[in-house]
Amino acid sequence: MKGWERMVKVVFVCLGNICRSPMAEAVFRDMVHEAGLEAEIQVDSAGTSDWHIGEAPHKGTLEILNKYKISSEGMHCRQYVKEDLDASDYIIAMDASNVENMEKIQEAVDSPKVFKLLDLVPEVENKDVPDPYFTGDFEETYDLVTRGCKALLSRIKEEQSL
Repeated sequence: MKGWERMVKVVFVCLGNICRSPMAEAVFRDMVHEAGLEAEIQVDSAGTSDWHIGEAPHKGTLEILNKYKISSEGMHCRQYVKEDLDASDYIIAMDASNVENMEKIQEAVDSPKVFKLLDLVPEVENKDVPDPYFTGDFEETYDLVTRGCKALLSRIKEEQSL
């Protein structure tokens, strides 16, 4: 990255920021690292609720990340805030209700930088990543998040000429 260029910022968003969005953050950070793009892409996650601020990711998320040898170091829950829209280049929601919640926080959002992760995976019919907090199926969530993150990285590399 040249000194005058700005880092691309990606924020993954779910409801509580303990299951899906931190899983996506960790998976995407791992992919960014593997691609050698840490100096170009910054990765974060947030929740639209304030239920778990400051907590570590859910035990099930940590177990699946450990299973696939993906670091969750330094991760803790935070709430999505209005300023995230201006400060970020890509705001990736895990489901439609997260988009609605962000719109309430933003007092209306109609931005091309806000979209659902699975919108990038055409072969997946249901565009909402299921919440393993309720389903208990962290493996399914990991599979969908991984597929979405691969597509997102390709999109960012193309759009940002990385």
